[in-house]
Amino acid sequence: MADFDKAYFRTMGHEGGYVDDPDDAGGETYAGVSRKYNPTWSGWDLIDDMKGQSDFPRCLDDSDELQDAVMDFYEMMYWDVNRLDEVESQAVASEMFDTGVNMGVGRAAKFLQESLNYLNRNEQSYDDLVVDGKIGPASLNALDYIMRQGDEDILLTIMNVCQGRHYLEYMKKSPTQEKYARGWFKRVAL
Repeated sequence: MADFDKAYFRTMGHEGGYVDDPDDAGGETYAGVSRKYNPTWSGWDLIDDMKGQSDFPRCLDDSDELQDAVMDFYEMMYWDVNRLDEVESQAVASEMFDTGVNMGVGRAAKFLQESLNYLNRNEQSYDDLVVDGKIGPASLNALDYIMRQGDEDILLTIMNVCQGRHYLEYMKKSPTQEKYARGWFKRVAL
């Protein structure tokens, strides 16, 4: 089964530290955790307490308590919710985790479901999945089938195409987001 720690440390290479960019839809963030979307996260109290320190924000990375809070948050909110412990493929689980962190767990699940539907040979292999963003037994069974067929690479390619398509559509709607294009597209072919 897939390992959370492997996915987590890979994704954290993209998330960075403390940022308060007015163009970022998430607003103030630490390690990718947005205060706007996660105002009750326990790490914000720790961060607020450290804001007066002369070495802020560098001091945040040295706080074991804060790092544990970040890791716990990601496991609960981005790994467990999509049942990634039940996925055999580390590559697929890591891709779903990273995509979920970057653009939401529901969207990551939809990308998987949509991709699996493209690979079911017009429902000869299994029925089309409902693309609802909720990973359940049907999604996991379809994924297991695709893995047994040796189609992991093509599945990952299709998932990445879905992710890239989303970035392009988002930047078209909101051109101020183009400044993030290079970072986003580095995530597409992880």
